[in-house]
Amino acid sequence: MHTDMTTLPLPAALLAEIQHAGYFPGLVADILDVAIAGETVVDYLVQPETTFDAELRRHLTVLVLTPSRLVAAHVDDHEGDDDMPPSAAATTESVPLREVRSVTLTHLVARPAEYVSGKSAAAQELNLAIGWGASSRIDLEPGFCGNPDCEGDHGYTGQLLPDDIVVRVSGAAEGPQALQRAVAFARKLSTATSPYAAPAAPNQA
Repeated sequence: MHTDMTTLPLPAALLAEIQHAGYFPGLVADILDVAIAGETVVDYLVQPETTFDAELRRHLTVLVLTPSRLVAAHVDDHEGDDDMPPSAAATTESVPLREVRSVTLTHLVARPAEYVSGKSAAAQELNLAIGWGASSRIDLEPGFCGNPDCEGDHGYTGQLLPDDIVVRVSGAAEGPQALQRAVAFARKLSTATSPYAAPAAPNQA
């Protein structure tokens, strides 16, 4: 893996965000370099995440938009044991923009009655879900008929939802700028995947 990431043909701003995330930056940069394969980077989103179950687990998701593809990279680490040292799994997936079926952005807003139009920082959390048909999930709940006294079995009802990749951005943990970056990326990706989209211009930031 590269020790000097500046030798990679990736935008300096993207490399800086990967370095700032602090999660195996050389590994992340290298797998992105292979997946992007020299294409122009139009925009990107770097999102680290830490979860807690029986132990602390770190994850990093990087989404990169090129003129023709969405490149998704996901890296997470695995605790070692007596037979195997600690390891990291680094996966990239390259999806043609014409194959992206949905770009869903869910805004979690506190006190919606007080919301003022144009205040993008009002969201507490954003969930960006991108679907291209590789995987999906079913959310089920018991069916009901509307009669609170009914004891009949009405089976289950549910929704089939795309679940290829979901990125969660917390304003409390990561600040309003992270929320704005996620909104900007979702907007650009939505535009790029429109059947009427013009070629996207690279991000000059």
